[in-house]
Amino acid sequence: MTVPEHVAIIMDGNGRWAKQRGLPRTMGHRKGVEAVRETVRAAGAAGIKYLTLFAFSSENWRRPEAEVSDLLGLLKAFIRRDLAELHRQNVRIKVIGDRHSLRSDILGLLLEAEETTKDNTSLTLVIAFNYGSRDEIARAVVSLARDVEAGRLRAQDITPALINARLDTAGIPDPDLIIRTSGEERLSNFLLWQAAYSEFIFLPEYWPDFSSEIFRSALETFASRDRRFGGLSSQAAAVGT
Repeated sequence: MTVPEHVAIIMDGNGRWAKQRGLPRTMGHRKGVEAVRETVRAAGAAGIKYLTLFAFSSENWRRPEAEVSDLLGLLKAFIRRDLAELHRQNVRIKVIGDRHSLRSDILGLLLEAEETTKDNTSLTLVIAFNYGSRDEIARAVVSLARDVEAGRLRAQDITPALINARLDTAGIPDPDLIIRTSGEERLSNFLLWQAAYSEFIFLPEYWPDFSSEIFRSALETFASRDRRFGGLSSQAAAVGT
């Protein structure tokens, strides 16, 4: 089976999972953390090299203050509880998103996770936190514009590769597969540039119900697809020859 090098997941549906069961939204988020742990283990076992999880978007700050506080608390608890285990499993943690406005306690934990695991060589777990793709692209463009103003770069020399190198994901391959749970079928400002040739799988299950079995089924669906990247399919190319 062809295994994707990079899988990105929009973990959606925690609140609706809880509402369906008459529980507070916070319980959905807590159950979602358990799904994160299982997914990280499953990704490593499958031989995936990069797993990106959309943990907290730049738009999530608009949610009720109590819910935001709970989400931040869960992130802190996850890193404090799971960092040592991830490190033992040779997992490298990379955080993408705008860091400038983050609280010092949150930023400190994220930096600690990156620093502790920076030399690990197994799965790279990319955590998209305070992340919005349009913001990411805008920050990359501003960086290039400053170089043009300073005379370090000519505007006509800007290429997609140069833009790519200024994104938060510089050095990380584009996702081969993007999965979204909860039945929603949109990207929601997630990896817009990087998703140019990604395969998409939209699942009806809410994120807390996401399991290694569901993950494996999604990987099997990916393996059955014929990725053409704008060219001919492998079957058509064979007929042409």
